[in-house]
Amino acid sequence: MASNQENNNDLNSFFEVEYGSLKRYIQSKIKQTSESDAEDIIQEVALRIFSRPLDALPINNIGGFVYGAIRNKITDILRSKKRRVDHQEEIEQLWTDFTNKFYDGSSSTYPEQIREKLKIAITNLKPMYRDIIIAVDFEGYTYREISRETGISPGTLMSRRHRALSILLKDMEIQELKKLTYEN
Repeated sequence: MASNQENNNDLNSFFEVEYGSLKRYIQSKIKQTSESDAEDIIQEVALRIFSRPLDALPINNIGGFVYGAIRNKITDILRSKKRRVDHQEEIEQLWTDFTNKFYDGSSSTYPEQIREKLKIAITNLKPMYRDIIIAVDFEGYTYREISRETGISPGTLMSRRHRALSILLKDMEIQELKKLTYEN
């Protein structure tokens, strides 16, 4: 029994010390992952490890065991994820489509400058807002799919996306006002 407690203490210490390294490891293995995605993976793996039965064998190589569990979780995620967009042309088309959607399709062409400002504005959003915009508008996930993955209700996800779009609109309007002020 003492060895189980000792093992849990060693695992706790490992996660505390290596948390940042584990996060960077996950982000290096999954392209376009957000910080919150990496943290979710770490938490899920930690929960699974700490939920092991009491009669399980003690872990001799904690680092190898944890990194192996994370590698397995990453493999599971990559197998289950929808096809990611990797081609630059497709990404640019998605940005164009999003810009059109963002501006209610009022114009069929948008200058590159507006798209770049929108990219910066999205990058500057809080992770929970940025993640929902990317998941819904760029990766094509439905609210229900995201809800199943995250445990967050579809209504909350819709609310976050609506809030993110409001923040983006306000940010773009402020940028436009600054531009007009500097021109005059």
